[in-house]
Amino acid sequence: MAKKGKKYLEAAKAVDSNKQYTPEEAVNLLKKIDYAKFDETVEVAYRLNVDPKQADQQIRGAVVLPNGTGKTSKVIVFAQGDQAKAAEDAGADIVGAEDLVQKIQDGWLDFDVAVATPPMMAQVGRLGRVLGPKGLMPNPKTGTVTMDTAKAVNDIKAGQVAYRVDKAGIIHAPIGKKSFDADKLLENFKAMNDIVLKARPASTKGIYIKSLTLTSTMAPGIKVNPTDF
Repeated sequence: MAKKGKKYLEAAKAVDSNKQYTPEEAVNLLKKIDYAKFDETVEVAYRLNVDPKQADQQIRGAVVLPNGTGKTSKVIVFAQGDQAKAAEDAGADIVGAEDLVQKIQDGWLDFDVAVATPPMMAQVGRLGRVLGPKGLMPNPKTGTVTMDTAKAVNDIKAGQVAYRVDKAGIIHAPIGKKSFDADKLLENFKAMNDIVLKARPASTKGIYIKSLTLTSTMAPGIKVNPTDF
């Protein structure tokens, strides 16, 4: 186990590990824990009562946070013709077709999100072994396989966050930066919480959100009462 630093241990003293904070309390407390020398990413972690092995419980999607993420994503688009032009006009960083597929096959991966039109997926599918494990494969559930490339690019640049439940039934997602005002972080937090609640599978019985934690890159986790929204 990695040894915790003195500053982390000191910060951890400010958090009551036995308490479930309200979202407002958690955000305000997190902003007070500020010893890092960079603008930390604020994240939430939902531990859900789901079985990702079941097809109907493989929760995945995307949400455009009202105040963005504080990060500008580098977006590539696999498209041709009008869709390629629309993506370029919307501000895509790189637009291509077979040439872009080949570039990635040669080892280039300097981007954050990939978008593709349905006709291009036959070629993009060859990149599954490369993009899949890195979470970069275009997918209809996250809005990254679409004929409306302009909307996809605009949404991503505006602060769209893709989320996906992992094998342990946990969703990790960024909701902003530590430098955001508390009310903006709260607004993003609520938007993420709403989308997670809406994604509840019909087959899930009993408590859906087992636990909810708010944290940042260098801070200890703060437990949040999921019913306080």
